Parts: sequence; structure tokens; C-alpha cells
Amino acid sequence: MEMTIGKLAKSAAVGVETIRFYERKGLLRRPPKREGSFRYYSPAETGRVHFIKRAQDLGFTLREVKELLDLQTKNRMTGAQVEARAKRKIKEIRGKIADLERMEDSLVKLSRVCGAGEQAIQECRISDCFEKGC
Repeated sequence: MEMTIGKLAKSAAVGVETIRFYERKGLLRRPPKREGSFRYYSPAETGRVHFIKRAQDLGFTLREVKELLDLQTKNRMTGAQVEARAKRKIKEIRGKIADLERMEDSLVKLSRVCGAGEQAIQECRISDCFEKGC
């Protein structure tokens, strides 16, 4: 059963402007079916919007999301090209994980140094933890 842009937005838990933006970026199948001034979308578009949002949450850019979606429909890339892109993204993700782990370690140390006592925050040298490591 096809749905209007408002129903698609609601079912995908995004705003109507997000749907329009994704259309302009070529992330949704274009053009939607039109009847008069209404655009109608297939229920499959809800899943596509969920995929786009989840990929963004995981750190993929919209350009990368479009490339992922195009893999399913355009098949212009070789397996080696897909593998190379996947490996580049894996390397990027591992770098972000390492950064997050360093941030976590600094915050754990900071909470031990500054959070345990009744001292005023002015006495707690927060900058020392991030500069030298606690």
C-alpha cells in the first residue's frame, strides 16, 4: 500500500524535509509516483530511510550511504573495489574506536582524581589529566 510523504516520514520517524532532502541527494528511488499534487511512496522506502539513518548513526557520510545503496542496484564496481572501500572504512572505524578509548581512559582517570573528594573543582587540575594523563 503506497503512502504519502507525511506517512512515510512518520513511519520512518523523520521529518518531511528529511524525505525531501534524501530525494534531492538521490538516496530515495526517484521519482515517486504522483497523483495530482500528491507523491506516493512504496512501503520499501521506509526501510530505506531507516537504513540511511542507521548508516549515518554509524558514521557513514551521505555520499558513502548512496554508494552502498548503489551497490545493490547499479553493480558497476568489482569485488576488489568493494573490498578496498570496505577496508578503508574499517581502518577509519578502528581509528575512531582508538580515539574513543583514549577519551574514555582520560575521563575515567579524571573522575577518580576529581570526583572522589570534597575538594572544589578549582583544586582539581582537569587540564593536567588531558595534557599529561592522570
